[in-house]
Amino acid sequence: MEKNEILRKIEENPVIAAIRNEEDLEDAINAPVSTVFLLHADIFNIYPAVDKVKKSGKNVFIHMDMLEGIGKDNRAIDYIHEQIKPHGIISTKNNHIKYAMGKGMFAIQRVFLIDSQSYENSVKSILAVQPDMVEVLPGIMPGIIQRISAQIPMPVIAGGFVETKDDVIKVLGSGALAISTGKKELWSL
Repeated sequence: MEKNEILRKIEENPVIAAIRNEEDLEDAINAPVSTVFLLHADIFNIYPAVDKVKKSGKNVFIHMDMLEGIGKDNRAIDYIHEQIKPHGIISTKNNHIKYAMGKGMFAIQRVFLIDSQSYENSVKSILAVQPDMVEVLPGIMPGIIQRISAQIPMPVIAGGFVETKDDVIKVLGSGALAISTGKKELWSL
């Protein structure tokens, strides 16, 4: 799937199901979301989970930093790309993002903003790495989401602590293209 098609699907349905356990996978597949983030998986369940999500017609991304049983190096990304075949990866690690993009994978750089220093360092990193998208955590900071959206050229996903419909509306209204949440009741918005 082309990167533009992935972005189009996210834009059409900006609520992303963030899955932290296998039990929630069926609910995400049955929800009207277009994209699923696998935030916790391992060497034994990653292929069936990705395959199931892809067969449902949804985008699927693997969070490389939380994947268990597979190394955290470039060979792991090679394996994920060639054998598991998700639509892309999520990582906080610049080297993962660069390497995955070099292989033609869609890459989402995840950043944690805890203070002005982490904000400034994140913007520098994002501009240097040039990921396809950026996920900002915590996502319930509309003013910060608006500020970072104006400073970087790629779309922003707001994640973390997005727990109500009002949160979703505020964050999307502040410039985020999408939100990621583990709250199942928000997956059908």
